[in-house]
Amino acid sequence: MMEYGPEQSCCFTGHRDSKLPWGRDEGDPRCVALKRQISDVAESLYDSGVRRYICGMALGCDMYFAEAVLELAERRGGVLLEAAIPCLGQDERWGEAQRARYARLLARCGRRTVLSHRYTPGCMEARNLYMVEQSHWLVAAYNGSRGGTFNTIRLALRHGLEIIELYI
Repeated sequence: MMEYGPEQSCCFTGHRDSKLPWGRDEGDPRCVALKRQISDVAESLYDSGVRRYICGMALGCDMYFAEAVLELAERRGGVLLEAAIPCLGQDERWGEAQRARYARLLARCGRRTVLSHRYTPGCMEARNLYMVEQSHWLVAAYNGSRGGTFNTIRLALRHGLEIIELYI
């Protein structure tokens, strides 16, 4: 497997579906537009040399990102989608359809990095730090609210990453 350094790597942060104005309605025109933006940014980053795309595999925007990168991988060569998994059992409290989507995406990831073997209060932050430390770029789907996405953007700023914000 090819190894890619931070210069060739980007990570993603974005809100879970509970914070999105359309919730889980992925047919909503705003969701469709966001997915198009994510695809366009992934393609643009590819054109600038990015080959490794790191995703935290949460519900909502992370899933959109993973799917966009997998579509990119089908069209272009050398794409690695890495799942940065905060803890084993990340999906155990999700609904059946959400767990199935997660399993399908995980099965197609070229690399899976597990940060903790069980849930701990800091495992999500550890996942976010890992993603930022491995990357030169951060793509953020963000609505301005505080929370994990906000904290990941602040972390990326402190680490000097190039940030592409997609406003929701």
